[in-house]
Amino acid sequence: MDIIMTPSASTTSTPTKNLKAVEIALLIGLALFLASGALALQAGDQLAAKVVRLHVLANSDSEEDQALKLQVRDKILERAEALLEQSADRWEAEGLLRGQLLELENIAAEEIRANGYDYDVEVRLENTAFPTREYDGFTLPAGNYLALRVIIGAGSGQNWWCVVFPPLCTAASGSVPETALAAGLTEDQVEWITEDGQGYILKSKAVEWWQQLRAAMER
Repeated sequence: MDIIMTPSASTTSTPTKNLKAVEIALLIGLALFLASGALALQAGDQLAAKVVRLHVLANSDSEEDQALKLQVRDKILERAEALLEQSADRWEAEGLLRGQLLELENIAAEEIRANGYDYDVEVRLENTAFPTREYDGFTLPAGNYLALRVIIGAGSGQNWWCVVFPPLCTAASGSVPETALAAGLTEDQVEWITEDGQGYILKSKAVEWWQQLRAAMER
């Protein structure tokens, strides 16, 4: 009599159990990945919501136009920071800037004419995408920020980015944390933008990557 061997229940169930364990691990990994992305985007958005950037675009990349850009920048910074020195938060800063856009445009136009140029200039307040940018004493991650934009002439030259609120670009590097806290940034946010090393790089890269992914999905 022939004896037919059949696989035992324990033998056949082992691959199935292993497969289910892999599937569960993948699902957990995906959930953690999505959760980390949501947290990264939330952190970036919350930081951007407390900041107003300054974005000055030169007419061209000629040496003269680049020098003019910096002179216009200095005039705009001087007036804007005087307007905003009593602002308690970004919302108040935004309201003050919107009410003075024409004045700021006139200041820029006067500086352009004083230097012998007849370029048109436009000053507006709008949401703008920025890459990660390092400054003296702090770094801001990539994201969409409200920006005071000064467009000189064709606006096709290299541009200058910084921050008009809080006034971090004119603050000494040692006083950046105090200035940022006074403008409503949390201690965690201040630590994020002022810290050095791998931790900052990884967090900022995560925010930048997820910002790019979100922008691609919204197209």
